[in-house]
Amino acid sequence: MKFPRSNKPLAGQLDAAPFAGVFLLLLIFVALSRNLVFTPGLPIRLPEAVDLAGTPNATVAVAVDAGGQIYFDSQVVSEDTLRQKLGAEVGRSRAPLTLVVLADKEVKNEILVRLGLLARDVGIKDALLATRPKLSARDPLAP
Repeated sequence: MKFPRSNKPLAGQLDAAPFAGVFLLLLIFVALSRNLVFTPGLPIRLPEAVDLAGTPNATVAVAVDAGGQIYFDSQVVSEDTLRQKLGAEVGRSRAPLTLVVLADKEVKNEILVRLGLLARDVGIKDALLATRPKLSARDPLAP
């Protein structure tokens, strides 16, 4: 004997209130999680530049903060230690390397010159200063 089915799931209209509530909760969570998540790194304000060429070579990155402290592989290093580590990187690499210096815009030129000379001493031929793309004031969709 077959009983008639009176309960039909999804037979009526969907209510928008639960969806709106979930959406607002997700929005609040995403907005607050930005402040709650620890982002490792150091604050470096890169100088702005427009349309600079990059490099096709493999790169090794060195960061310098506003106080002149040098960082390599997320560790504070001295110039002597950096010389050893860069020399090891050159020895491991088959292709020529390019040193990319992520220097704060307040760093003195003397430190940048010393890093370039240090890279040349260990066998790195090219060095680039990392920059932040300059924001364009014109409309990108305009012809």
